Amino acid sequence: MQIKNDIMWRVGVCYTLILLFAFCVVGRVIYLQVFEGEKWKGRAQSISKKDITVYANRGDICAADGRLLASSIPYYELRMDFQAPGLTDVLFKRKVDSLALCLSRFFGDRSKSAYHRLLWNAKFHSKKNRYVLINRRKINYNELKQIKTFPLFRLSPNKGGLICIQENKRVQPHINLASRTIGYLNKGNGNELIGKVGLEGLFENELKGVDGISMMQKMSGKWLPVNQVDPKDGNDIITTIDVNFQDVAESALLQQLQVYHADHGSAILMEVETGAIKAIANLGLNQKTNTYEEIYNYAIGEATEPGSTFKLASMMALLEDGYIEPTDTIDTGNGVHRYYNDKMRDSHIGGYGKITVQQAFEKSSNVGISKLVNQFYKDKPRNFINRLYEFRLNKTLDLDIKGEGIPKIKYPGEEGWSGISLPWMSIGYEVQQTPLQTLSLYNAIANNGRMMKPMFVNEIKYHGKVLKHFDEEVLNNSLCSRETLRKIKKMLEGVVLRGTATNLRNSSYSIAGKTGTAQIADKNKGYGHKVYQASFAGYFPADNPKYSCIVVINSPDKKKGFYGNQVAGPVFKTIADKVYAMTYAMHPPKQDEQEYEVKVPISLNGNKEDLDKVFKELEVTVDDKDIYSDWVLTSRQDSIIRYKNRSVNNHLVPNVKGMGLQDALYILENAGLKVNISGFGSVKKQSLRPGSNYRSGDRIYIELS
Repeated sequence: MQIKNDIMWRVGVCYTLILLFAFCVVGRVIYLQVFEGEKWKGRAQSISKKDITVYANRGDICAADGRLLASSIPYYELRMDFQAPGLTDVLFKRKVDSLALCLSRFFGDRSKSAYHRLLWNAKFHSKKNRYVLINRRKINYNELKQIKTFPLFRLSPNKGGLICIQENKRVQPHINLASRTIGYLNKGNGNELIGKVGLEGLFENELKGVDGISMMQKMSGKWLPVNQVDPKDGNDIITTIDVNFQDVAESALLQQLQVYHADHGSAILMEVETGAIKAIANLGLNQKTNTYEEIYNYAIGEATEPGSTFKLASMMALLEDGYIEPTDTIDTGNGVHRYYNDKMRDSHIGGYGKITVQQAFEKSSNVGISKLVNQFYKDKPRNFINRLYEFRLNKTLDLDIKGEGIPKIKYPGEEGWSGISLPWMSIGYEVQQTPLQTLSLYNAIANNGRMMKPMFVNEIKYHGKVLKHFDEEVLNNSLCSRETLRKIKKMLEGVVLRGTATNLRNSSYSIAGKTGTAQIADKNKGYGHKVYQASFAGYFPADNPKYSCIVVINSPDKKKGFYGNQVAGPVFKTIADKVYAMTYAMHPPKQDEQEYEVKVPISLNGNKEDLDKVFKELEVTVDDKDIYSDWVLTSRQDSIIRYKNRSVNNHLVPNVKGMGLQDALYILENAGLKVNISGFGSVKKQSLRPGSNYRSGDRIYIELS
């Protein structure tokens, strides 16, 4: 009995302990479910599931004809997992020597023994760094395919250890062509690349696309995709740039910069009617490499004193206010005129004396233009400035591309205004304009007073489908009166015909424009350091403008030359010549020296009845007097067709020369001859002599031409 009680007591204790443990387990389960459920569910998911970002392909930037200006190309970083499950020591030792040889031959930067040492140390002596970089150079897709044929790398990643990390690199196939306008990518907050400037920055949201997500779940020790949100590729941007024109502009500008050892320059070609930018070149001297590169977008961002190209605005104001006529005269004296303590000088030593207003503009007389403006606006300078404001010279062009330079047109009473401001502003000093802002004024003159907003993009496309089309935008419907336009156009044409730009004149087409030579002020030295800016702005053909163009070259070597016609003018002419040659629509139809009026068609010989039907339908007069035969010879005389009899003798070989094939076959086969044919057209030769005897079934060869 004692033993039984002892056993029962022990069993009770064990049962109680088990029951208490069960209660603890159940309590813990309830606690985990209720109070820490979300925490452990999330941790379980993080261990068994993971999301992988699938990056979208960035859209392309294309020229107007679809040729690539910027595109994303995949490059790969080459690494090797030396702890891959299938990469056994035996397999590695057997293949490492041949792999080292292949890598040495492929990259060419190390010897076979150096690569062998790198691979061997990574496998057996460096356990900390599992994924070892094989070479710093990133490889393209075609190179990757070649590398995957190397020993070990041709095996699966788990066995051979090859790891390829893809990275999309933005490239511009045409290198320098409009690269500052196209823009570039910078790293954002993460590792992703985003557009910062140019069209890359402007259309960042359209180009970047939408990244996808691939959800992976661990099953049986392997990561398998269970769900995926596909990425959406970025849209393509179709620009207004013409690659051929762009190449011409870049080459012409580069050549002149090199000749004159200039610091930098820009050239812009604009379509007159729409404002579409067909070419925009910006080249600056890289002091480190001593080469010219697209360092900065001078055409859009650099606002400087334009110099004599600004005289167009001054002359327009004078004409629009009715103060002058092109035939009026102005005395420029000896080419020097004093305004208070400052002297205004003409480039022509000794001056031009008394000349017409038109001549003052054509010869770019500083004294003549400034005296006219000072004479009529000295007591009312606000009227002159208000005119410039009406021409929209004080406003930006509202470009979508970031970085447009701010124009500067002082107003009377503002800080910096003085007694000499008016005459100096009239010739392009104490004002600031970017090359594109100046070009927009000249383009408006070519476009009959209609100022267009410069266009850089035609369309946005997605896989060839047009999502958005950009229409031209008008900034000012009418800059001035038609009469002012007519007069100012004649003046601009005169600059090339008789003025400072006669070196641009040619016999094929006409050019209108204005030279500019400005002395650039330094912040510290003022104008004393004698640095110049040469420019030419205009349009062509002058009688029916299709394109406007401006060329600005900054800081040319003074010893070689610095005048606008000498430095910038030749670049303009080279661009204009080649654009004119490549644009068929600009060429007038050629006329022959002698024109012959063809009143009636040339006719083959044939059946009279058939020919009568044809000529009646064509309303051609026929002379068929004394015609009795069914077959006729035809001849064209003046405005009529004359018939001649052609008799066909059934017993002699017929004459079918000059007939069409159908008529010749009809006659010859009806005569019992077998016909062989060669050539096309009318009968030129026949093997049997016309009028000779023959037997039925004889063969005749006819040659057509």
